[in-house]
Amino acid sequence: MSDFRSDTVTQPTAAMRQAMMAAPLGDDVFGDDPSVNRLQELAAELLGFEAALFAPSGTQTNLIALMTHCQRGDEAIVGQQWHTYRWEAGGMAVLGSIQPQPLENQADGTIALTDIAAAIKPDDPHFACTRLIVLENTTGGKVLPLAYMREVAALAQQHGLRAHIDGARLFNAAVALAGDGDPLLQARELCRSYDSVSICLSKGLGAPVGSLLLGSADFIRQARRTRKMLGGGMRQAGLLAAAGIHALQHHVHRLADDHAHARLLGEGLASVIADHPKLRETAVVHAAQTNILFLDVVPETAGALLHHLAANAIQVTSGMQRVAGRTVQRIRWVTHLDVNRDDVEKALQAVATF
Repeated sequence: MSDFRSDTVTQPTAAMRQAMMAAPLGDDVFGDDPSVNRLQELAAELLGFEAALFAPSGTQTNLIALMTHCQRGDEAIVGQQWHTYRWEAGGMAVLGSIQPQPLENQADGTIALTDIAAAIKPDDPHFACTRLIVLENTTGGKVLPLAYMREVAALAQQHGLRAHIDGARLFNAAVALAGDGDPLLQARELCRSYDSVSICLSKGLGAPVGSLLLGSADFIRQARRTRKMLGGGMRQAGLLAAAGIHALQHHVHRLADDHAHARLLGEGLASVIADHPKLRETAVVHAAQTNILFLDVVPETAGALLHHLAANAIQVTSGMQRVAGRTVQRIRWVTHLDVNRDDVEKALQAVATF
């Protein structure tokens, strides 16, 4: 089976499993699990924050951040396609009583600075109080440039707002932007001037469970209380934290392999489609910037293609999208630690024989 559904499906490597089994343990709710403490200190040091907090999921670290930055009735500016707005079950509104102000994403994944500025509410009792600007990097596999990140941070500071990064795949962005440079330094630069960032350990980094929230020491003290309120306190969590330590120390640079496989897949799909009379008129490949690739197929063809892929033991996800005035089935391919070149070539062969 070649599983392109998501980078969340990765299995811990043998070395990671060994690190987990050897981890010294304590009780993290009491604050004395040495492995959790080490993970938090390591992440804060790497990304230039005072402190960090380990939690079960990225959905929870994002919600903790929102609820720590905002009070009931406050407003957070988000993108229409951001995970915090679209894919987290409305948690900020349901559990945090925070009003989301969603803005349209541009084709490159950003939100226009002018749209952000226009959405900031005046200090007037008719309006919710704008408190927070949220970004997502990467978003749909697209990288938000460093210059743009700096501009949004400056805009937040200009208006006295806080700024949070949903950085579930921040290290993918850092690897893409760093080129031949150091992605760890690039990740630190992406976070500079932001009040908080959420980092997922269980996507491309390959850990089985867990995310980190980073911020100032005072922010993390408050966030710890919110985590407890949301049921995120874990006991001998060092077993999981050890996987996170291993991921940060050994799996950041290797994300470049995933990006290379996504590029190979995209180039191959484009070539197959160009040579395929039926697909040439009905399918479009969107080039991958990181490890996520999209293939748009008209619904009349998509069902048969998806069935064909499944019959060839290739797993993908898909959903309906409205693009350029027409409805398409958008097939998502995600490369990761457990997808190799053979899986990519197998997928291309399957599409070629469709």
